[in-house]
Amino acid sequence: MEENTVSLKKIVELSHINDISSLPSKKVLVGGCFDILHFGHISFLVNAKKKGDLLVILLESDEYIKKSKRREPFHSQDERAMILSHLDVVDVVVKLPLLTENSEYFELVKKIKPFIIAVTDGDSKVELKQEQACKLDAKVEVVISQLPFSSSKYASFFRD
Repeated sequence: MEENTVSLKKIVELSHINDISSLPSKKVLVGGCFDILHFGHISFLVNAKKKGDLLVILLESDEYIKKSKRREPFHSQDERAMILSHLDVVDVVVKLPLLTENSEYFELVKKIKPFIIAVTDGDSKVELKQEQACKLDAKVEVVISQLPFSSSKYASFFRD
């Protein structure tokens, strides 16, 4: 992120999301847990960043991981945000509370005003993301094939 643009911390609380929308750039939006950062995550983020000027991550909460993955997170949301913020390719990490409705995600996406919503091949929510993108004059782009590695599968292994 250029120094002469609007000043913005890399890790952003939801209450400061409007600061992102005011940035004059082609924003690429991604979302996820990024609990045990691996090669697939890095490849996804690098390819997503190539699609625009500013890479914004919507980082899921610890509660989301507990509910959707049915396990404890390996790293807390604060730790995951810190790890992601130290990657050169990442411009902004937005720490999400537990969101339960698709409309809550859409309101966030509307505020961020992405140019691209980047996904992996086989994203289970791609139709919803395409619907959101269409309403915002944005595009959904597959930036990487799904890799066979899943951090969810190995989370218990790393804990033992």
